[in-house]
Amino acid sequence: MTTGTPTVLDRRTLNRALLARQSLLERTTASVSDVLEHLVGMQAQAPNPPYLGLWTRIAGFRLDDLAELVRQRQAVRLVLMRGTIHLVTARDCLALRPVLHTALARGLISAFGRRLNGLDLAEVAAEGRRLVEAEPLTLGELGKRLAERWPDRDAFALANTVRALEPLVQVPPRGLWGESGQAAHTTAETWLGGPLSADDCAREVVRRYLAAFGPATVADMQTWSGMTRLAAVFKDLRPELAVLHDEEGRELFDLPDAPRPGPGAPAPVRLLPEFDNILLSHADRTRILTDEQRRLIITRNGLVKSTFLVDGFVAGTWRIDRKKKTATLVLEPFAPVKAADRKALAEEAESLLATAAADADTRDIRFETP
Repeated sequence: MTTGTPTVLDRRTLNRALLARQSLLERTTASVSDVLEHLVGMQAQAPNPPYLGLWTRIAGFRLDDLAELVRQRQAVRLVLMRGTIHLVTARDCLALRPVLHTALARGLISAFGRRLNGLDLAEVAAEGRRLVEAEPLTLGELGKRLAERWPDRDAFALANTVRALEPLVQVPPRGLWGESGQAAHTTAETWLGGPLSADDCAREVVRRYLAAFGPATVADMQTWSGMTRLAAVFKDLRPELAVLHDEEGRELFDLPDAPRPGPGAPAPVRLLPEFDNILLSHADRTRILTDEQRRLIITRNGLVKSTFLVDGFVAGTWRIDRKKKTATLVLEPFAPVKAADRKALAEEAESLLATAAADADTRDIRFETP
């Protein structure tokens, strides 16, 4: 309930609001598709993290619950928010891609501008679309084919032009748990059998962002999406939004009826996978981790480590070490953990290992010394 929520929200209040919307205070019984859409997708540079992210949020989640959606073309992987690979439902693929087109095109120029000077980018994109609709291609294969037509150009830049300007989805087995191989691409329309949405307005995406990540500032939304100039959209939506503030005086927007359970709500320990969006989707991330922790978790080359939460906040990292038929989940706290929390973490880790390392003959839990 939101009744009685103060106008100024402190760090713990923002934390509990975020965890409630992310199904991290209590696991949800909603379907995988519904959760994916509520979260507006899951960041997915690697195939496995979305599976673990859903496991930590959905009661009774099984790996095949998601794998089957990918096999049946009901969920796909493609470049979306922040120019990164996300796993989304088929419906969201067709709806979100047009809204993000301008941001992706801008990101292309930022990354490859000099290598694209003088090129007709629309012509490159059209040729790339023709090639991948004839047969799914990896980016390397696509770049090689494009370089046959533009031999004086960088093949990698050509391939990324197509990926930025056309809605390229990755086809299975990419995206299936435990499967390997390079990502092959075709267009969303070919793979899903339907057109992209004609609506490229950001209004609905703002509402959905707030439902999953709010309360939030305009800068938070821009950090999550990679879009710019959203202040005008928030101004347009302002009459239908709750307007709050954080302790720094920054204006926060929210959906009026979104959950804000308050700073005292109990938060169980949780294990988050690599690249979890809860760590990446705000300009000010202190509602979930400190700035020092942020530097420890997010590497210079853009990798985001698996983390665990204690009392709702990041308290350390974890990993699974495999040696022959033994799987060990190693927890590395940033500071000493209370005995009760340590016990809860061990139980959560054992449950995760039973899913993520079901093929192991022996499964162990180990805590490193802070």
